[in-house]
Amino acid sequence: MQALAQAQPNIALVKYWGKRDARLNLPATGSLSITLESLWTRTRVVVEDSLEADTLSFDGRPARAAQTERVRRLLDDLRGRAGSRACARVETTNSFPMGAGLASSASGFAALVVAATEAFGLALDGAELSRIARAGSGSAARSIFGGFVEMHRGVAPDGRDAHASPLLAAEAWPLEVVIAITSTGEKEVGSTEGMTRTALTSPYYDAWVAGSDADIAAARDAVAARDFGALADVSEHSCLRMHALALSADPGIVYWNGATVEALRRVRDLRRSGSAVFFTIDAGPQLKAVCQPADAQRVADALRDIPGVVKVLRSGLGAGARLITPEPLRASA
Repeated sequence: MQALAQAQPNIALVKYWGKRDARLNLPATGSLSITLESLWTRTRVVVEDSLEADTLSFDGRPARAAQTERVRRLLDDLRGRAGSRACARVETTNSFPMGAGLASSASGFAALVVAATEAFGLALDGAELSRIARAGSGSAARSIFGGFVEMHRGVAPDGRDAHASPLLAAEAWPLEVVIAITSTGEKEVGSTEGMTRTALTSPYYDAWVAGSDADIAAARDAVAARDFGALADVSEHSCLRMHALALSADPGIVYWNGATVEALRRVRDLRRSGSAVFFTIDAGPQLKAVCQPADAQRVADALRDIPGVVKVLRSGLGAGARLITPEPLRASA
């Protein structure tokens, strides 16, 4: 049995940073995100009785042992549900850089869950797919769905209520995202390590957790009302607080570079001059400018002009993880 799935990365507008249970990968706060359209991960899962162990490759190259182990744990869950002992060959490719703050783990684990569920002959609803994806990567729970998505923190000790759910379809509010790539290398501190260090050492961590519910409620209301200004305010507020929290860890975690800061300033200038745009930055140096479609070209031109910006990408909002017709795995040019 085999299946091929595609998922897109998502960008958190209201951030989550920290876990209430690291073993089960349960978030300490909820979050709210948008799923992108133009960037993607494609993953094929082939289940074969003849395999002696699970294997994982990226663009035909064997993955690192730690990456393979994360995938194996997720496959063990699905094997148990299916009553199978067969191992799987997992082949994946991205149309964008991995480990650089572009949410490759989100799209990667979302695509893996959808493909592996099909390959093992299981039928699971979206909430359950989201729970399983969350075990691999907290942000992957959101990439199961398209458009605007809310991730629920949950309160149950076993994490049954910690999953994502769709808020608004992509076509219902067709915003655009302009991404300023300021580095293509892997970030020095991964998200999991960064969250753990922050939770253990930041004197402001409890205040961050306490303020999250209000931000989620404000963003949810803004999405329901299609209120761009309100969404811009809460998104930038959440972004800056998350990075301030990371900076307050011991030792402090700095995800930005000089071009990131200049891109942030440029977006603020554009907004003051009348463009409908706001910024957000995940755990990495890439800045994402969310804007109304009419302003996307102006925003892209302004960001492209910044020294240190390697590349500018544009994307609309996209669909959730899904099976696709089998075809060779290949990244876009």
